[in-house]
Formats: sequence, C-alpha cells, structure tokens
Amino acid sequence: MRCPFCSYEELKVTDSRNALDANAIRRRRECLSCNRRFTTFETIELTIQVLKRDGRYEDFQQEKLINGLETACRHTKISHNQVRALAAQITSDILEKQLREISTKEIGEVVMNYLKAMDIIAYIRFACVYRRFTDIGELMDAIHSINPKE
Repeated sequence: MRCPFCSYEELKVTDSRNALDANAIRRRRECLSCNRRFTTFETIELTIQVLKRDGRYEDFQQEKLINGLETACRHTKISHNQVRALAAQITSDILEKQLREISTKEIGEVVMNYLKAMDIIAYIRFACVYRRFTDIGELMDAIHSINPKE
C-alpha cells in the first residue's frame, strides 16, 4: 500500500478497530515520509457466486446489497447505520450457509424477511422491485399478506 498523499510505501498502523460493518476492520495509518494520516478498511473477500435471474453468475458484492437496501429504506425510520448493519447481518447469514453459490431469489427472500420485521414501507418498496409486480392486484396481495385484516 502507498500513501495517498505522497505515494511513499512505508506506513505504520496507528489504530485498528472493528468497523460498523462486522466483516471489516478500520485502520488508521500514518505515512513515514510526509507524516499524514488516513483511514483504510479491510474487508472479507467473499467467494460466493450469485446466480442472476438471466442465468449469469457474478461475485457477491455487499455494496450492491447496501445500495438496494438504501433505496428501499430511503425516507423511513431505518438509518444509514442500520442499513449497513442489516447488510452485514445478511452477509453473515449467507456466509454461515457455507455455499459456493446462491441465487438472487434466495438473497431477496432473506432481505424481505428482515425488512418485513423492521419497516413495512421498506418491505413493500423492496418487494415491488424484487417481485417485479406487473399490476396493482399483485401489490395489493403483498400488502394484504402483511396485514390480512384489511
């Protein structure tokens, strides 16, 4: 690794701690040449392949999960830190299964289970994209499945 300010290659770690994401370590580093400090994050590199709807495979990317959750949770009671923690929890759940591959359908179901318990609006927003509703009837069925009394 090089200093982002002067490109010098010798650095020292001044502080290490777990990041908000349970699968990452935050490190404060100091350049031994210019003495400037900066932060790096070390994350687990997942080797899980995700089977997409069109049959393609791609590497699991927690950032894509975070982006989807952020979109669903925008303007709800779920904070950015809660989204990141939820993504870390979902990633841990996936890792615990010790699978080499997982489908987007399986990931989507896990996400929907968590969102249903956390915030109904975020759940419905995610479900609209994930389940690709084609008419209002499908949306109403999803809403009634949450609260069957209405």
